[in-house]
Amino acid sequence: MARAAKKKKPALPMIEFSRARDIPFNRIRLSADNVREIDVEAGLDDLAHDIERREDLIQGINVRAILDEAGNETGDFETPAGGRRFRVISRLIEAGRFPEDGLVPCIVKKTDAKTSAIDDSLAENLLRLALHPLDQFKAFKRMFDMGMSKEEIADAWRTTPRYIMQRLRLATVAPSLLDAYAKNEMTLAMLEAFTVNPDHERQQQVWDRVSNSWQKEPWQIRSMLTETTVPVADKRARFVGIDAYEAAGGPVLRDLFSEENGGWLQDITLLDRLVDEKLRTIADEIAGQGWKWIDSAVELPYGHTNGLRRLVGVTQELTDEERAAREALRDEYDELEAKYAETEDLPEEVDQRLGEIEAELEAFENRPVTFAPEDIARAGVFVSLDREGGLIVSSGYVRPEDEQPEAVDGEDAGEGADPSDPDAVQRAVITVGGEPIPDGDEEDEDAVKPLPERLVTDLTAWRTLALRNALAENPHIAMTALLHKLVLDTFERTATSGTSLYAAVRHNYLPADATGLADTAAAKMIDERADAWRGDIPSGDDDRLWGWIDGLDDASRLALLAHCVSFGVNALYERPNPYSGNGISQHGLDRRMAEAERLAQATGLDLVEAGWRPTVENYLGRVTKTRILEAVREGAGDRAADLIAHLKKGDMAKEAERLLADTGWLPEPLRPAMGAEIVDSAVDQDEDGVALPDFLAADDDEDAPETAGDPAALVAAE
Repeated sequence: MARAAKKKKPALPMIEFSRARDIPFNRIRLSADNVREIDVEAGLDDLAHDIERREDLIQGINVRAILDEAGNETGDFETPAGGRRFRVISRLIEAGRFPEDGLVPCIVKKTDAKTSAIDDSLAENLLRLALHPLDQFKAFKRMFDMGMSKEEIADAWRTTPRYIMQRLRLATVAPSLLDAYAKNEMTLAMLEAFTVNPDHERQQQVWDRVSNSWQKEPWQIRSMLTETTVPVADKRARFVGIDAYEAAGGPVLRDLFSEENGGWLQDITLLDRLVDEKLRTIADEIAGQGWKWIDSAVELPYGHTNGLRRLVGVTQELTDEERAAREALRDEYDELEAKYAETEDLPEEVDQRLGEIEAELEAFENRPVTFAPEDIARAGVFVSLDREGGLIVSSGYVRPEDEQPEAVDGEDAGEGADPSDPDAVQRAVITVGGEPIPDGDEEDEDAVKPLPERLVTDLTAWRTLALRNALAENPHIAMTALLHKLVLDTFERTATSGTSLYAAVRHNYLPADATGLADTAAAKMIDERADAWRGDIPSGDDDRLWGWIDGLDDASRLALLAHCVSFGVNALYERPNPYSGNGISQHGLDRRMAEAERLAQATGLDLVEAGWRPTVENYLGRVTKTRILEAVREGAGDRAADLIAHLKKGDMAKEAERLLADTGWLPEPLRPAMGAEIVDSAVDQDEDGVALPDFLAADDDEDAPETAGDPAALVAAE
């Protein structure tokens, strides 16, 4: 059977473009067919600035030849498409920047064109695709990388340096989030919210949480990205000052897209230490007045003055000059109020002056109060902060045990030191945040001090990571932990409205700067396990994921469950906050630690086996000499401790690291069943096997100064 011949497609006519020519500007005029008639001057300043900056046109003018009655070209042209460029060139001629007969690059429309001048003008203005904002961000970034400053880019594009900084910041968001923005999966406002935290991994984690959730407002994204920080509006931040915090090395997250929020402070431990130090300095100054005690805290507990007697002091009288000044201020205030009584909005300078007068009058009303020396010697002062971070000093409170006893049978009840005797002035007892602060001159070096809070946090972060790894390696315990959580949610009090099944593991983030955490064996095993699963888990929609999980064998399903559940483990010590809803309560912290201990026992977690060893960096260099000796005594025996007792702290820490290397000694926060009391479990080792190197064996009576600055704070492991 003969094959039918294929039909050939008809040949399409070839397109021939109009030619480009250089035409003197004085031979061109605006066409009446130009469709742009409204706001023809809009944006011309920006266009003129750009042409002057680059001294050139990026796009030529579209023109048509003007014909005479016989249909011949006259040598003049009109422009139906390019009116804005025509007007800018006219401005350049008026400014003497371009000759009237200067050549202009033009596309000269063919005389036999099928489309009209109106059609061309409409096409040029409608057939345009606006540049995607992401392309603009990246273009600014490339210009900046090529050596242009933010100011130069801003001047070139007629905007502000702040706008350029914002766009440069947007270009630094995680590439996966930029891709999501390019695909219109998130709004520009959402992308702006992600810039508050530069950590790409954290950005991706938050995006994973909100991308399929209804909770994806920009403020919610910012809240998630800053949930472990303190806003600059916090009273502690205002009290210390951002400059002082940054000078101490504290990092700040800043939001370039908000005028209201100045940022977030990341190192809360440092902030609290700076607050305590400043409160201590203020308390020391007040103590110089002779008070018996100073109780200072960020916020004093409700009812802190209950049972105390408030002294009645003597208010200083105003001098004649001060009375006259007060009356003059009152008269000025009354005159201004009367003058502007009918004005709804006061002039700014008048409103400012009224505020100044009010502040000065208030100072006259709040006169200093003086107390008798004998009253000061038995009373104390409360120091705290108001909502704005301002200092509140309340003086003259007497505790019941400090009341003057009554005289008996004519005896003088005022036995004791004479407060007027300079050699008998008592030293005030100062407390900061509820913790007594010892005097620097009388501090007992042999006393066992609480571990620094930051050290306890770092140690428990290490423990948390090891516990996660242990749980991931024990699917049975992971299943038990998950089922335990589900039973609590189902049969107790967790709300489940709005979901058919809700069980969540919240990824708890450990301190980013915890000493050596990323290099631990547990961290590496977790990362390797995550990479292995990530390579197996299919990409795509939820249906593919469901089918893949459904096809796993039971052992693989349990292993994957254990891996996922392990990321919810949190055995991290945090300072409890008894005053507000922010942070964890003491009850919550106790429950967290108890449940973490239960998991540790169930998984058989052994932190020595997991790789923790005491080093100068992770423990010995961050505690006092007394603590170092105590550790060596417990881990290596009394003789080892006696051998290094005479060393300076730096040498002592290094030698202690060597002595404790293979002993299996753990500090209190890492020991099983971490409690509130110091565990005294010294184990004597073979004394014959302990010896100091020769260069450390000589006696040294000179004691090195202790490292200052550890926050005296929480007895987390005491």
